[in-house]
Amino acid sequence: MTLAPRLDLRQSQSLVMTPQLKQAIGLLQLSNLELEAVLMDAAAANPLLRVSGQEGEVEKKIDPKSEEPAEAGAPGGESALDLAPESLDRDRDTGDFGDFSSSGAGGSGFDGDFSDFASGGGPTLSEHLHEQLYLVHGTPEQMFIARQIIGRLDEAGYLTVPLEELANDLGVSRGDAETALRMVQSLEPTGVGARDLAECISLQLAERDRLDPCITLMLNNLDLLAKGNFAQLKRMCRADDEDLAQMIADIRSCDPRPGHMFGVEPAPPVVPDVLVRGGGVSGWLVSLNRENLPRLVVDRAYHARVSPSCRDKAASSWLGEQLADANRLVRALDQRQRTILTVAREIVRRQEGFFLRGVSALVPLTRREVAEATELHESTVSRVTANKFLHCPRGCFELRFFFASGVSSSGGADPSIDQGAASAEAVKAAIKTLIDAEPADAILSDDALVTELKKQGYEIARRTVAKYREAAGLGSSVQRRRQKALARAG
Repeated sequence: MTLAPRLDLRQSQSLVMTPQLKQAIGLLQLSNLELEAVLMDAAAANPLLRVSGQEGEVEKKIDPKSEEPAEAGAPGGESALDLAPESLDRDRDTGDFGDFSSSGAGGSGFDGDFSDFASGGGPTLSEHLHEQLYLVHGTPEQMFIARQIIGRLDEAGYLTVPLEELANDLGVSRGDAETALRMVQSLEPTGVGARDLAECISLQLAERDRLDPCITLMLNNLDLLAKGNFAQLKRMCRADDEDLAQMIADIRSCDPRPGHMFGVEPAPPVVPDVLVRGGGVSGWLVSLNRENLPRLVVDRAYHARVSPSCRDKAASSWLGEQLADANRLVRALDQRQRTILTVAREIVRRQEGFFLRGVSALVPLTRREVAEATELHESTVSRVTANKFLHCPRGCFELRFFFASGVSSSGGADPSIDQGAASAEAVKAAIKTLIDAEPADAILSDDALVTELKKQGYEIARRTVAKYREAAGLGSSVQRRRQKALARAG
């Protein structure tokens, strides 16, 4: 066998992403605010692109009983969804009736004002503490030291300078420095002015009257807690499993960085990309938000003026490329809008119960199901639902919120629960309702919650109840019993 170079012809197939496909995919996963910045950059780079005002509103009215969207303005028929306000149930989580006849952002009279989604900035930690310091009684020297301590706190609210060094720098006694430090530690937020994590947690637990000798001993051995050495902690604290779990839960409920909420940049406003409104007897009205979606057009008049002046081949070729790029971008934007509306329409159709009755009526939904119904790829549905928000009479929600996992359900006595499966969010809402209604002398354990949920038709295990309860920010039966006992005593 000899080795020698030779030439062979082979035929093969490969999937190559064209620049047009890459551009369409990139635009699809952008929110409206991000898209606006991209369009502005494109208009600045291409002389044939012009941003002219806002995009005309693209709307679709959804008839839940029909496979095709009803024409905007078409009269409702027998298949139209009745959205009479009296047919809506109270939202079990928010208490909102969802009155579609009211004006403003909460009803069908939605005026497009999104100012309520914006959050303003607040004072810095230093400013917040200095304002409170005027209400604290102390000698002028102690007030001076306290102001110096506040000035040396880090962003998390900790005093990183040793107190002895601070006293020497200011030329005061150690006792006066400690007194001033206690003045700072008495300010809000609780835990500010601590010198380490253990002291920060101790200050917060002392305010809740939870700083007993056992938990103090645990705080002095936080390294064992970090390593998960629970057996040694139980021996040191002389506590059983339940008491140890309660102490760990109390420690975890504390804020290790009490100053982090101050001096931060204000969160950007949440501007929805899709609007869902009640269309009376004509069904749901699903539309793109036109408040922040500019209209991109190809300036063909300018192209007609400059085209005759392109006398050489290079200039004519460049102008042709710019025109092709502009047309391609406009087509990609049109396809993006249609795709978003198609997916949003299917979500509204599948989650009709949520818009009528609230989160308790959410049903399990996957991206694969929406992809099969809309004849899109699952990755396309994932890109559509990324970084996009939907505004409806019940509030503003991320599109991903409507894709909820499910648990087994038999319907039970609640007619709003579909047979076969129920959304995890619906189960969380049911758990919250049961816990809110429990009397102080009959706190429901996780096992009791399982029994009550089965009566409502939810087939769910105890560990799942505990997971959902913790995810909803609800304490254990021991925590709730102590909290309600303290509330009754107060």
